[in-house]
Amino acid sequence: MSAVTASRNKPPGPPRWVREVVPPVLLIGFVLAGWQVIAERSGLSAFILPSPVRVVQAAWRTRALLGEAVGTTMIETVLGMAVALVLGVTLAALMDFSSFLRRALYPIMVASQTVQVLAIAPLLIIWFGFGLLPKVIIVVLVCFFPLAVNTADGLASADPDLIALLRAMGARRSEIWRMVRLPSALPSFFSGLRVAVTYSVVGATIGEWVGGSAGLGLYMLRSKNALATDQVFVAIVITSILSIGLFVLVYLIERAVLPWYYSTQRAQQWEETGIY
Repeated sequence: MSAVTASRNKPPGPPRWVREVVPPVLLIGFVLAGWQVIAERSGLSAFILPSPVRVVQAAWRTRALLGEAVGTTMIETVLGMAVALVLGVTLAALMDFSSFLRRALYPIMVASQTVQVLAIAPLLIIWFGFGLLPKVIIVVLVCFFPLAVNTADGLASADPDLIALLRAMGARRSEIWRMVRLPSALPSFFSGLRVAVTYSVVGATIGEWVGGSAGLGLYMLRSKNALATDQVFVAIVITSILSIGLFVLVYLIERAVLPWYYSTQRAQQWEETGIY
C-alpha cells in the first residue's frame, strides 16, 4: 500500500481552521499566563513589568484617549497604504514593460530601503510640519518596497510557454500582460501586501512618535514621559492587534480573489499527503 493510499484511509482530522487557529491561541494564552505569574511573583515593581491585568486596566482607564489615537493612526495607515499600493504596482508595471526602467529603478528602490525611517522622519517633520502628510509619507516609504518588488517578481515569473503560445496566436503585448502576466503576479502581489500592511501601523506610529499631535505614537510617548509603563504596553499591544487585523483582512481578500490558486495548493497537498 502506497503512502498516499494509506493517508487517504486515515480518519479525517480536525477542520483546517481549527488547526490554524488553535495553536497560536494556545501559545498566546500560555505567554499571557506566564507573564502574569512572573509579574506577580518575581518581586518586580509594576513600573518595570506591569501584569497583563494592569495593562487591561490601563487600557480601560484611558479608553477615550485610545479611541482618538487609534482613529488617527488608522487614517494615516490607510492613506499611506493606498498611496504605497498605487506607487508600488505602478513601478512594478513600468519595470515589467521596460528592461531599461527595471535596471534604472531597482537599485534606487533598494537604496531607498537603506535609509532608516527614524533618520528621515525628523526631516519630513521639518519640511511638511506636524500634520497628516509626513506620517503618510513615512507609511509609503515603509510599505511601497515589498509591494513593488514582489509584484515585479511575480510579473517576471509568468509562464514563458504560455506567453509564446499567445504570441504565436497574434496576441498583443497588452493582452498578454492582462491575461498571463497579471494573473501570475497576483500571488506575489498579495504576499508583498501582507508584508506591507504588517509594517504600515508601525510606520505611522514612528511618525507620530517623532512629531505628531495625535495617534498611538504620541500616546506612547506621553505615557513614557509620565513613567506609565502599563500604558506603554497598551500602545504596543494595540499596535500589534491592528497589524494582525490588517494582515488577516488581506489574507481573507486574497482567499476571495484567488480561489483558483488555493484550490491548486489544496490539490497538490492532497496528492502529497492526503490531508487538506
